[in-house]
Amino acid sequence: MLLYPEEAAAASIFTDFLESHPATFERAHMPGHFTGSCWLVSADGRRVLLMHHRKLGLWLQPGGHADGDADLARVALREASEETGLKDLRVEGGVYDIDRHRIPARRDEPEHWHYDVRYVVRAGRDDRFAINHESHALAWRPVTEVVDDIGLDASLRRMAYKWLVRAPWPLVHEKRGRLPT
Repeated sequence: MLLYPEEAAAASIFTDFLESHPATFERAHMPGHFTGSCWLVSADGRRVLLMHHRKLGLWLQPGGHADGDADLARVALREASEETGLKDLRVEGGVYDIDRHRIPARRDEPEHWHYDVRYVVRAGRDDRFAINHESHALAWRPVTEVVDDIGLDASLRRMAYKWLVRAPWPLVHEKRGRLPT
């Protein structure tokens, strides 16, 4: 049973793609390929770490190519560690979000699809990050701000909304101004 029934059509697209070819986890599969990324939250769950992606010029969540690894939770955790320098990260739960998006052509790489499977990854107490070659910047942002920032990618805002809906009441109270009835 899906946690978000409105995502059934998208989940079906992912399943069809998975069954379409044996190389869907390889970046050389040019129609598209699976990627793993994360909703990387602070230990208290109030902030999310975003990266300003060097190639795409957008604020996005950490993540990357599966490169043959069908365990996308492991891919998301590896990418989170590599792209942020954070230690003591852990994956929480199963698939958190899915997003299929078109990657524009660049140099010798044609336009193609990323089938991005996203997981919640929680940071430990030490949330000092290190910028690597894949980003211009990293920044911790309050989730309550991300949900309303129309300058951010719509899928980031969707993940922020999902996080607020499932958050403990004090976090929802900060965003909505009152406790739910």
